[in-house]
Formats: sequence, C-alpha cells, structure tokens
Amino acid sequence: MSSDENNAAGQEESKAAERLAAGKKPQAREPQTETAAELQARSARLRPNVTLNRAARIGAPTEDEQLLRRPPTRPPDFTRSDTWRVLRIMGEFVNGFDTLASLGAAVTIFGSARVTEEDPQYQKAAQLARQLAEAGFAIITGGGPGIMEAANRGAKEAGGVSVGCNIELPFEQGTNAYVDIAINFRYFFVRKTMFMKYSEAFVIFPGGFGTMDELFEALTLIQTGKVRNFPVILIGTDYWKGLLDWIKGRMLAEGKISPEDINLLFVTDSVDEACERILQCYQDRCWQAEASSEAAKIHAELLDEPGELRPPNGNGRVAAARENGERMSIRNPADPRKADAQ
Repeated sequence: MSSDENNAAGQEESKAAERLAAGKKPQAREPQTETAAELQARSARLRPNVTLNRAARIGAPTEDEQLLRRPPTRPPDFTRSDTWRVLRIMGEFVNGFDTLASLGAAVTIFGSARVTEEDPQYQKAAQLARQLAEAGFAIITGGGPGIMEAANRGAKEAGGVSVGCNIELPFEQGTNAYVDIAINFRYFFVRKTMFMKYSEAFVIFPGGFGTMDELFEALTLIQTGKVRNFPVILIGTDYWKGLLDWIKGRMLAEGKISPEDINLLFVTDSVDEACERILQCYQDRCWQAEASSEAAKIHAELLDEPGELRPPNGNGRVAAARENGERMSIRNPADPRKADAQ
C-alpha cells in the first residue's frame, strides 16, 4: 500500500472515530462481495456472528487489513501498533490450539459460499461429510453458508463432530446452524494453520479465490515436505479440468514442478472414491492411493503405460506384505486417537 493510500485509510478510520464520538453511526463499508444479508436470503440458517461483525458495524478496517498496512511514519498508540498486534495473534493461536487439541482425526472441506441447497454440489458435500463422519472423522469448514454449510450439516446429521472456523471480513456475516464447535479468527493465516494442523486431508469443491488459496497452500506444504500423507481431493472433474490442464501444460511442461509434487492430488466425482482415498492415507497406505493420483496419470501418459509411483520423500511407506491386493473399505472407521504431527 502506498503512503497516499495509507493516509487515506487513516483518515477514514479517524472519521469513523469522530462519528462515534459525536454519537453518530459511521457509514457502513461497501462489501467487495455479497453481504451476509444477500447470502442469508438464499440460506436462512446462518446465525449472526456478533463478535466478528463489530468492524463491519462501525465501518472500521478489519484486523487483517490493519496488519497488512504499511507502518505509519510517526509512532502510533501502542495498542494500535504491530507489537501489540503480535499478542492478539498469539492469543488466536492459543485459543485455536486449546479448542481443537482433543478433536481427533478430521477432514477439512472447502468450497463456494454461494452454492444453494438445490445445487448438486451442496448435496454431494453433505453426503461426503456424512460418510466421513460415519467413518469416525470430524468435519472442519469455514463455518459459513454454501458448501461449508452442507459439510457441517452432513457431519451433524451423521452424529459426528462439526467444526466451523469463521473469519472476520469487512461486511457482516454469520455462522451456519450446523456448527457444533465455532471458533472466530481475525487473521487468515492463523485460521489456515488450524485447517492444516488438525486435518488428515483437504476435500475441495468448486469455489473461488479463497478455495484456490487453500488448494495451493496445501500443495506448497506437500511439495516442500512440511506435511506428509496428506491427500488433496478435488471434487468435480469438469470444474477442475482447465486448471489441471494448465498445471500439466505449463508448470510441468516448463519444469516448474515435478510429477511427484502432485502425488497426492486426486480429482473425482465420486464421494465413495474420495472417502476411500482419505482412509488409505490415514492408515498409512498413501502408496496405494497414489496409483489413482494426477501424478500417476501423468507418468502413464509420459510412459504410455500405467504404473504406480513411489515418491523419494517416503510418503506412505509401509511393509511390502500389505501391498498385495488389499482394498480399503469406507466402513473401516478412523481411529480418532491417532496423533499425527502435521
């Protein structure tokens, strides 16, 4: 942000404070996307999130927005400085860790907040979450409407644990009614840490920029060895085809990535297949799941013959005796006591 933009933002904040001091309600900020009211018109199950909506109600910048601004030239009040903000960030980490420490095995499901209940993707997300919950997994989402609501709904209807990690945005929002454990975040990077740390897999339905952000965050951490045995499953072959063609035709063809970097990236339209891939990796059988990954398809195209990939980083390494023809069933429940250091 330039100094002019920073000064303009500071003036806006000062005006908001002046209006408050005069007993006047500050002007509401224009949302960049649909407001919660517009979303609620299509999804009446949203519950207002009073805590996270404070900034939107008074027309003030969100905490994330203030953090990412260029520091002012003159020292600010300590309680508005980055030094003080570090303590708030630390508090969010502590709260998240405390709340989710005993969660057990979980899967995070991402997707568009603009999907309605009549959309086939909504129904598929609810079905997937239901099957994963029956298999013993908790379900984590962003806690909002659309695909997030569908996933929380499927988990709750199956008697599983339904978690919603909501985020402060510059317009009012709510938490869907199917969330059992709700956590509020003001910083995106803290929230993303919780998604990754407490998940055994990501399932990604069609969505927008936020969904893409989570997808490439996971692929980066897998590529750099920060997480292991972590499948990323894309639901909707038609929707993801263009992106995958670009990854293969540009990134891979120009040597920007290697086939092994997407060993655990899967694309499917089948809820049953998605559940099976997650269980295979959860029970240290990622080597078996990799035979259906995008990397395996690339190798098959390059070699003109099918073949199972064995990555050099040791993901899913198991005894050879378990390799012979054994197939996973989604009825085999996940052990929530398993403690993977993700």
